[in-house]
Amino acid sequence: MESLLSAPALELILHQQIPLSLAMQVTAVQVTEDAVLLSAPLAPNLNHRATVFGGSACAVAMLSAWALLHVRLRVASPSVAVVIQRQSMNYQRPIHGAFSARAQLAQPAEWPRFQRLLARRGRARITVAATLDYCGSAAGYFSGDFVAFEYS
Repeated sequence: MESLLSAPALELILHQQIPLSLAMQVTAVQVTEDAVLLSAPLAPNLNHRATVFGGSACAVAMLSAWALLHVRLRVASPSVAVVIQRQSMNYQRPIHGAFSARAQLAQPAEWPRFQRLLARRGRARITVAATLDYCGSAAGYFSGDFVAFEYS
């Protein structure tokens, strides 16, 4: 992929454009064309049970999904905004420490169609999935429908 963002560059974008990511101490760990991996520590995301607050876990998963689309679209379509339309989160177990979220397209084969619709109509929708990881195993699953649209 042409001009793929580095993890530090993506992290800076997240912190500047989505201030909650800075408050949650989200870090970008890995950025590839196919996946974005973000992580966050327990302390700023703590709930009353000394585990990760569910809203924080969902937010990191959603941020990873948004970031994947941002990375994929920024070169080919710099005047495109990406917003969440709907999402679902399924929690598998409590998270007692630092955790991560890896986002990937739910159906990678849909990407060309998504790009064609975006180019033709100035708007397109795609589903991104993310898996929460804690200590090497899945702690939750996120699925989100995102809408990309041209703005001027």
